[in-house]
Amino acid sequence: MFAKPKILLSWLALLLSFASLFLSSWIILPPPNMFLLTLAVGAPEISPWLLLLNLLSLLLSLFYIHRHKLQRLACIFSLIGLLICGWVLVNIPLTQMQMDEAMKQGLGANYLEQIPVQVSAEMQTHPFNLVNSFKGIALSKTRHQKDILFATPAEVPLKMEVYQPPEVGKYPAVVVIYGGAWQYGNPHANSEFNQYLANRGYTVFAIDYRHAPKYQFPTQLDDVRTALNFIRKHATEYEADPERIVLLGRSAGAHLAMLAAYQPDAPHIRGVVDYYGPVNLTEGYKTPPVPDPINTRVVLKTFLGGSLEELPNQYQIASPINYLTHPLPPTLLIYGSRDHLVEARFGRQMYERLHDSGNTAVFLEIPWAEHAFDAVFNGVSNQLALYYTERFLAWALFKQ
Repeated sequence: MFAKPKILLSWLALLLSFASLFLSSWIILPPPNMFLLTLAVGAPEISPWLLLLNLLSLLLSLFYIHRHKLQRLACIFSLIGLLICGWVLVNIPLTQMQMDEAMKQGLGANYLEQIPVQVSAEMQTHPFNLVNSFKGIALSKTRHQKDILFATPAEVPLKMEVYQPPEVGKYPAVVVIYGGAWQYGNPHANSEFNQYLANRGYTVFAIDYRHAPKYQFPTQLDDVRTALNFIRKHATEYEADPERIVLLGRSAGAHLAMLAAYQPDAPHIRGVVDYYGPVNLTEGYKTPPVPDPINTRVVLKTFLGGSLEELPNQYQIASPINYLTHPLPPTLLIYGSRDHLVEARFGRQMYERLHDSGNTAVFLEIPWAEHAFDAVFNGVSNQLALYYTERFLAWALFKQ
């Protein structure tokens, strides 16, 4: 009578142990396509949850699987999953120490002392909070305006979203540029991040731009520059300080943020934050990642209108790394060691070039992180990135 439920529980325990290992394995496995890339992005970010899942599957295997061979197999699955997830969590303190040192090396050993006390008091107190991994990072109410038209180039309406602190005032501005291989996306992306910053005393402008393949470079750069002109012109209306602006972008958006800030005729920009952005399109085309889930060369050809052999000058003009001939705004670069779209070596190369040319720069590398790691707002990597991004923004925009 009770045999069937026991058999069912036994097979469920085995299935759970396999599923938990499968999900955990993408913390270390390279993703060969876009579907598996999604798993590779998310797995390390939810590693505390996966750790519990592997622990649960281990306990169920011990209690409910009575066939010795199946029990041993299920336990092995669960233990391997636990080790993989544990690798992420165990490495957090060392990564935090390395990031602390990189910030001090780039901004000065006393950079935190330059941030007003009232600003520091609003920032996250720890680089990683395990409770936040489960509960989520607390978000408070802010003022939010949508569908603000800032330009209509070629009769294409370009709009932005504005996130403002709850109280009326005058605040430094963070201009956020979304990613999406220059082909897709919208200003509503990463809205939790924008809301978080607005609640901490920034006016956040999330801007739009036209997409490839219909619109190719430099159209996207032109749109970003148009948005910046609009923001400066209408700064008072949105309670923003036009003399205190930082550009922050992700992936393709980070590429555009750097290009816009590094132009010789760029308006005054206090800093640039680059989340895993392409910086050297020439080298990116020559040596794409392996595996290459997004097909890098096709993306670049779509964006620039042709191959490197056909348009070598266009690739050079579109590469932020080629604009280090004059003083540039301080730059924070954050990359994942396991990024299979924009490899961390490019971010490191950009940092070294900036440093060698006498510009202020900080390079932070997260050992387990994939591209777009901050898609999980309360994830392990985003907690670290957010902690140091807050400090960079405060240093660049509030320093005394």
